[in-house]
Amino acid sequence: MTAAAPRTREQMADRVAGCIEAGDLRQALEASRDLSRHHPDYAYGWYLASWLLRKTRRLPDALRTIDRALLLEPSDRFRLHRARCLLEAGDMAGAAAAAGDLRGRPLADAVLYGELGTLLYRVGDHAGALEQYSSAIELDQRNPEFHFNRAAVRRYLGDAVGAEQDFDAAIELRPDEYEAYNGRAQLRKQAAAHNHVAQLRDMIGRTRSPAGLVQLHYALAKELEDLEDHAASFASLAAGAALKRSLMRYDVATDLGIIDRICDVYTVDRFDGHIEGCDNAEAIFVIGMPRTGTTLVERILGSHPEVCAAGELNEFGLELTRQVSALAAGRALSRLDFVDSTTRMDFKELGQRYLERVRPYRDGRPVFIDKLPFNYLYAGLIHLALPRAKIVSVRRNPLDTCYAVYKQLFKDAYPFSYDLAELGRYYVGYVRLMRHWDAVMPGVVLTVHYEDLVADVRGQARRLLHHCALGWDEQCVRFHENARASTTASALQVRQPLYDTSVGRWRRYAEQLEPLRRQLEAEGIACDR
Repeated sequence: MTAAAPRTREQMADRVAGCIEAGDLRQALEASRDLSRHHPDYAYGWYLASWLLRKTRRLPDALRTIDRALLLEPSDRFRLHRARCLLEAGDMAGAAAAAGDLRGRPLADAVLYGELGTLLYRVGDHAGALEQYSSAIELDQRNPEFHFNRAAVRRYLGDAVGAEQDFDAAIELRPDEYEAYNGRAQLRKQAAAHNHVAQLRDMIGRTRSPAGLVQLHYALAKELEDLEDHAASFASLAAGAALKRSLMRYDVATDLGIIDRICDVYTVDRFDGHIEGCDNAEAIFVIGMPRTGTTLVERILGSHPEVCAAGELNEFGLELTRQVSALAAGRALSRLDFVDSTTRMDFKELGQRYLERVRPYRDGRPVFIDKLPFNYLYAGLIHLALPRAKIVSVRRNPLDTCYAVYKQLFKDAYPFSYDLAELGRYYVGYVRLMRHWDAVMPGVVLTVHYEDLVADVRGQARRLLHHCALGWDEQCVRFHENARASTTASALQVRQPLYDTSVGRWRRYAEQLEPLRRQLEAEGIACDR
């Protein structure tokens, strides 16, 4: 029998690619090992191996393997892949440095420019991301993804006109780029002579994708609200929210059970003279329900020359989860058991490790802001871990809050926001939790009301700065001049001088929100402020 001819390295690489395309990563890894064993000097083979290891979350191995590829062939594609591995391994500083090294280099094709743009965006270099997406578009103007991504970055940088042009281009190139319709609707107040209502209604009539219909309904609701057709706006919003809710598996009772357990476990005796956390006063936490003015407060404080606005960071919750998992030693924990386990942590270590995790997001200034609204769940743990940290809670009229949350299409968070009855139940739990924190650690959390900020921004700015042990700086009331990027839903609003048109907006929908109003008032929550 004649022996089979040895396969070339290209044939073996094609086999790896075929397994990947078929979704068989286990077989792809085996084929990749075979390729590297037979052709150890083939850089692309080591790159394929690293790609697979990254895909299967074996990040240290992925880094070692891509380093081997780079020794054989220092290509920009391999360097970019290494930067992605660093980012996914949690090395933000390393990823930012690696991405920065690629900035300004002539890359081989539009795809590489686009991928570098996304990487720079993820490490917080929005100006660099804009530059790379523009380079990608220069090489390939027909790629809708490049236009969509540049639109998002332009929005964060405050360029609403440029963002709208890019969203228009993405939609023209790919009419089913549904997220672009909603992103475009949010950029400006739509006018009778310049809006997309007819196009949106036509698309809703022709679209069969449930996720696409959600985006279109939210976009139409926003544009109709701008045109003051409030009944039609709310009808479209309710249709989109109901459809979004139907696509989710969620039980609000689970979240309320967690809030109840936090209140049961974190009683006053845990805070009564027994706090031995990390002795560091660099952090300011801005917390609250979404759409209540947390970005505005962050912008005011972040305009102070001593303060770095680090953005919405997940690092406290991630470090908390890591330590609880270590305590569990491999045991699966229910969510309620998770809350119980947090009481056995070393809070000083939690504070120290949190500060280490956020270091890559800081810029050298002595104080930083962590503006993740959801940290209200952890306010007590934050105080135990970092007793000198400042905590600011932002509140807003309950119905304005709930309506603003209801009309916001969130990417992943806040699953309670798509059904008004569930939203009402969750809001009651949120109020209970914030009252609990005030009771067990009085004076620790400064509460700021959005309506008070709008009425007296200078007075409230002084109050905020005093609480945060910062001296007065006039720039804090000129926050709209701050050129720093904002990646929240309020990215464009915070670039405008303060306005009061959002105060009492719920009254335009008083009839539709009446069941929610009764629900909240039955729980003792006044809605008329």
